[in-house]
Amino acid sequence: MEISASTALCGILLHPAGHTRSPAMHNAAYAALSLDAVYVACDVAPDDLPGALRGALALGFRQLAISLPHKEAVIPLLDQVTDTARRIGAVNTLTRRGDGWLGDNTDWIGIVRALERETPLDGRQAVILGAGGTAHAAAFALRERGAHVTILNRTPARAQALADDLGAVAGGSLRELERLPYDVLVNTTSVGMRTDESPVPATHLRPGSVVLDAVYDPAETRLLRAAAERGARPVGGKWMLVEQALEQIRLWTGKEVPAQVLERAFDAAGRQAP
Repeated sequence: MEISASTALCGILLHPAGHTRSPAMHNAAYAALSLDAVYVACDVAPDDLPGALRGALALGFRQLAISLPHKEAVIPLLDQVTDTARRIGAVNTLTRRGDGWLGDNTDWIGIVRALERETPLDGRQAVILGAGGTAHAAAFALRERGAHVTILNRTPARAQALADDLGAVAGGSLRELERLPYDVLVNTTSVGMRTDESPVPATHLRPGSVVLDAVYDPAETRLLRAAAERGARPVGGKWMLVEQALEQIRLWTGKEVPAQVLERAFDAAGRQAP
């Protein structure tokens, strides 16, 4: 890749930044589309987020992905926010519009497309683990597709607040999963990221259900291994990440890129990780 003064700048803001595979995927997409653009990861602490957004505008950035822990905190800092992102209550994509940022959310699209690889969602009983920005997107996605949604969180009050916002049901803490019937389970917590842990015991996983883990490193988390062993259908976080990135690229460029391009880049970045 040859970078010049005319190269379009894009990137992702998160903290910490060591685990992201977004640069590999987006740069592969730019190459496939013959775009003179580069995508970089920027480690931005919460207190530095307002300055980072101003600096990115001054430097001419065209698009930014927003990841943990900034998906909710970024909203009041933006010039415009789409109706969808406001309803979700979280933003994961900023696209430059003139001298400001338009905030949007593509996480929900990634979740829908990842789950619909395995099951239709209309009328299904779904449980979400967690109540952060990704949980907001998951609740919105499942409700939009006609699923009945219950939210469990380590802090039940946060689950209740999210349920109230998005027309779901708060089911209490994570241990309540054992008593709940469900067809779809979505883990949006960070439990299992680069560790061999699961947010819930294997005995709580239901045969025949679809289990999506938003954690993507490792590719096969303990939760997904347990799901397969229990006769559930596991869906890796890779597919959510790939599908939401495809939508980000379309929002900025107006162009489509084959999912296989991002999938290969994602897998290659995993093999190169320390």
